[in-house]
Amino acid sequence: MGERGCFISGLADVANSRVDLFGRASNNPPMPRPDAVRRVKSYSAADGYVYQYYFFEGNRGQWHGKPGGEFTYVVSIDRRSAFPFKIFVTQSALDAWAKLNGRPLSSSEEYAVAKMRLFQAFDEGAVKPAPEGQEPEEVLVDESNLEELLGQLGI
Repeated sequence: MGERGCFISGLADVANSRVDLFGRASNNPPMPRPDAVRRVKSYSAADGYVYQYYFFEGNRGQWHGKPGGEFTYVVSIDRRSAFPFKIFVTQSALDAWAKLNGRPLSSSEEYAVAKMRLFQAFDEGAVKPAPEGQEPEEVLVDESNLEELLGQLGI
């Protein structure tokens, strides 16, 4: 059997052989970016509920004119519906801590503080869906509770 440069019988090996055709728009439209895979976690709270939650996003933002970090979690109480719940870490609390300790908190430490505040809100029974048409509930990490939350983390 003779050697062939291509697997279609009778065609010679072409230096620039390609599947796509030049000069035409792509026959494959761009694919939308897939949603991130979320790891759903559970938390058994002091109020008797077992909450399911996952981290959705973190952004720099403002709360009543105060700058800081906003961490959004998606929470389910009944495993049938989910709602957003926000933790806001005030920049003034972060700045005060940095001045007192000679270094700023890392982004991972700030995230950990927000997560500890989420757990505290679960234990307090403060995590509830917002009434229809209203903004999601939000709790604060500020100068009054930052040190306590960091202490729970050993920081």
